[in-house]
Amino acid sequence: MEHEVRLIETASRKPAKEETPIRCEDIFKALPGQVQPIRTMMTTGVAGIGKTVLTHKFTLDWAEGKTNQDIHIIIPFTFRELNLLKGKEFSLVELLHHYFIEIKEPGICQFDWFQFVFILDGLDECRLPLDFQNNPIWTDVTKSTSVDVLLTNLIRGDLLPSARIWITTRPAAANQIPAECVGMVTEVRGFTDSQKDEYFRKRFKDEKLASKIISHVKKSRSLHIMCQIPVFCWITASVLEDFFKTSQTREGTPKTMTQMYIHFLRVQTIQGDRKYCGMPENREIILSLGKLAFNQLEKGNLIFYEADLAECDIDIRAASVYSGVFTEIFKEECWLYQDKVFCFVHLSLQEFLAALHVFQSYINTGVDLLSEKKERKMNLLSKKSLLHLLGRSAVEKALQSENGHLDLFLRFLLGLYLETNQILIRDLLGQRGRSSLANQETVSYIQEKISEDLPPEGILNLFQCLDELNDRSLVEEIQQSLTSGSLSGKSLSPAQCSALAFILLSSEKELDVFDMKKYSASERGLLRLLPVVKASKTSLMNGCRLSERCCEALASVLSSNSSSLRELDLSINWLKDSGVKLLSAGLGSPDCTLETLCLIGCQLSEECCEALASVLSSNSSRLTELDLSTNDLKDSGVKLLSAGLEDPRWRLDTLSVEHGGVWRLKPGLKKYACDLTLDPNTAHRELSLSEDNRKVTWVEKVKSYPDHPDRFDSHSQVLGREALTGRCYWEVESEGQVYIGVTYRGIRRRGAGSSLGGNNKSWSLYCDNGGYSAGYNGRDTALPLRPAGSTRVGVYLDRPAGSLSFYRVSPGGGGSSDTLTHLHTFFSSFTQEDLLPGLGVGWRLNGGARLHQSGRSSASLCRL
Repeated sequence: MEHEVRLIETASRKPAKEETPIRCEDIFKALPGQVQPIRTMMTTGVAGIGKTVLTHKFTLDWAEGKTNQDIHIIIPFTFRELNLLKGKEFSLVELLHHYFIEIKEPGICQFDWFQFVFILDGLDECRLPLDFQNNPIWTDVTKSTSVDVLLTNLIRGDLLPSARIWITTRPAAANQIPAECVGMVTEVRGFTDSQKDEYFRKRFKDEKLASKIISHVKKSRSLHIMCQIPVFCWITASVLEDFFKTSQTREGTPKTMTQMYIHFLRVQTIQGDRKYCGMPENREIILSLGKLAFNQLEKGNLIFYEADLAECDIDIRAASVYSGVFTEIFKEECWLYQDKVFCFVHLSLQEFLAALHVFQSYINTGVDLLSEKKERKMNLLSKKSLLHLLGRSAVEKALQSENGHLDLFLRFLLGLYLETNQILIRDLLGQRGRSSLANQETVSYIQEKISEDLPPEGILNLFQCLDELNDRSLVEEIQQSLTSGSLSGKSLSPAQCSALAFILLSSEKELDVFDMKKYSASERGLLRLLPVVKASKTSLMNGCRLSERCCEALASVLSSNSSSLRELDLSINWLKDSGVKLLSAGLGSPDCTLETLCLIGCQLSEECCEALASVLSSNSSRLTELDLSTNDLKDSGVKLLSAGLEDPRWRLDTLSVEHGGVWRLKPGLKKYACDLTLDPNTAHRELSLSEDNRKVTWVEKVKSYPDHPDRFDSHSQVLGREALTGRCYWEVESEGQVYIGVTYRGIRRRGAGSSLGGNNKSWSLYCDNGGYSAGYNGRDTALPLRPAGSTRVGVYLDRPAGSLSFYRVSPGGGGSSDTLTHLHTFFSSFTQEDLLPGLGVGWRLNGGARLHQSGRSSASLCRL
């Protein structure tokens, strides 16, 4: 998982797209068209974005009687506190009593009587082994086991299945929970641009001051992006309020991340001095926190327990004082009867203090904490003159990280090289490093690294580092060429191409279309511009002299979950079959969102068709248009592709081959048509099957069917023989009273709650001459449309997408001339057992009573 600063920066570049905003109070409510409420919700978001605050708001609104009054009890757990129970055993009842004495009241733990919501906050801080694959099934709330077994069973739904679960996590830890255990995933995005402005205007009553701060933040792209995080808005407000109130000019106003955090540290130090009368230990306190920050950053920890502080020789009692003096930097949390937990208020503060510790240690002791050997330099002179070696060591270590987890740490460390920044914290540093020569050497070294063959994201971070070092020479050179219009057709060096990418991605304009020919039409240029391709909706690379060597890199873009790419034109390039096979690896990724691919004149033969057909037939493919014109696919290649045109797994609408010839897919949902029959062993004795078990009719005279455990006993229903997988479409011709449904194989066969749509294992559409109604879990919803002469209903199950839709089929002579009108859609995960079609005829439920209507009732599975 990428560093969260990368995630924020990537999100800021993505074009606006349609999404479904969810209000806090509606977090568990069924989505439009959904009957069943969400059981398990996961909310993701970067550190400090507001996930915990969201759960607090939800709980407070409920406690004050404002919302969600169908919930009886909310149990808020944090993984920070649950970590302290590692190795101990509890029953679920004992665990609740351990933390919440109030619910020891008799009857409160009668779970069947109450609607519980469990909030599990901070999955990314979990130190428990959540082994969903190997942990035993646990269903008894009174039986003791380890806390991680309780949690995995609670989340899976084996333990207390009626409860609702809300998990919050940073993105990197989201995959700890299996996808099938999560009903819906939401994301806390933080502040939009307008909300950033609103925050500052509400924070400051002085409108002039607020406008000044907003204007300054918008001038710095990196600061403006980071203000998406509420806690960074607060840091920025604290710093700029102090600066503008105490400074007569704007000279020296914090513009970089390092400058902002240095000023923030100064503000908090000054406040601590005022509060504690110039406490002389302030310097030692900050340096101790810096050591803790660095040691735990190397381990990937954001929360610290007493043992972690002891490793850094921090006295536990003194740590409580730290959190008292620097409550805005370091905080202490504790729970009743539990050990204390410590953390920095945000990951970026931990990274800044860690960088400060490494820098201060080097210039005072000569020890390079980033080196595996942690060598001590010879003397004070060499320490200062060899400061650039620390920079080299830091750059190398950051670039070795595949996920960029040291990106921001590196920016902070190199930002401390500036003498103007060192002056601001001279009391902390003890002595300053002679950084003028070190800066020049470090800048030269970074520029050399930019010219090397490195991952594009790592190179972009090096440009951020140059910004911290106040060097913009490469960027300004390309910016001048862009302004003058002299860039097109110009041969750019690798470093210049990366500078171009940095400029394009730093622009406030959305990258709807990226036309590579306008900039650097070469393969070398493309490899440096991949982040721009990833950020654009449409990338035009036709005629850019590309070969198969670029296809593997493009595949990585297509398979990235942060890619915005929807349309890609690679026409008139020498990709050849080998290149398309490499490209297919990205096209087949579940994260690929590409819809249109143009490969005109790419020197392709029939050899690439098998790889393309495999991609197009996968459930994850979103390609709707593929242009392979002007390629020598031969008859064998065209036949291979055209043979799949009737494949229901294909989402492709248009395939162009040869010189503009177009193959159209079978229209509409009928491409997913399946051949179904009814299972006589499930038929109620008031039903008669005919027409090769495709038609069912209600009869008054009971049939003498043999006993069978699968036979319905209470309702005149019958199930299909064939299980429904993937995407399926079928049509039912109805007469009289008919239920058309889909059910899990495990539906009850007798007694109350065994009807289609009368339980949580089946979904149904009831139809008669008067209209339609949709049913699930015993609740019926009348639908506004009327049959209008139609006696046929179409049913479309998209199991991978989790949807079940019903349509009125209006006759038009059959085939593609029929008109489908949407009636209703159910949404569910459909991840349990086999799904089967079902029919019920000759009755309907009214207030729980089963009513029969005189006259004929029947239903037939149509041949399509």
